[in-house]
Amino acid sequence: MDLILASTSPYRASLLSRLNVPFRQLAPSFTETYRDDEAASDCARRLARGKAQSVSGQLGQGPWLVIGSDQVAHLSGRRFDKPGSRERAHAQLAACSGRWVAFESAIALIDHTGREDIRHEVYEIHFRELTATDIDGYLDADEPYDCAGSIRAESQGITLLRDSRGRDFNTLIGLPLMLLQDMLADFGINVLSQ
Repeated sequence: MDLILASTSPYRASLLSRLNVPFRQLAPSFTETYRDDEAASDCARRLARGKAQSVSGQLGQGPWLVIGSDQVAHLSGRRFDKPGSRERAHAQLAACSGRWVAFESAIALIDHTGREDIRHEVYEIHFRELTATDIDGYLDADEPYDCAGSIRAESQGITLLRDSRGRDFNTLIGLPLMLLQDMLADFGINVLSQ
């Protein structure tokens, strides 16, 4: 089975490589759009599916299986996208100070027969009370401008956290590996016997 990650993200590729299954990456030709009235979990699922469908449309005969994934960070209905700039990252982290923030990570699998499976998982983090100096120091260290919620938790971002809750820390980074392993098994791929 040709396993394809519908992403050029080095973070997701690094996570997927932990499962020790051969895969390749293809860039989805999909534009991420956000809807104001859409729940974060629905948004993450829709975007993951769109990425997987985009790549599956580029492929010929199987057997192949495409993995699409997306993440939405939110706090009380306010979505925190990838900030793209220091100013936006600073504002996001200031808003998260002392609060719980949820990260919804969705996975969509599509195979060569058209079979689909879409699921999501949530991981929540509780930020410490952050001063402007704390935030500036963190941004200098990690420059997380390409990370949802302005945090690179697998690096220095962990120092911003007081607590966390959820099944799989990898959900916070962007690809819930426990969930993915379960989903791959449903498609006949046992990562333990690869």
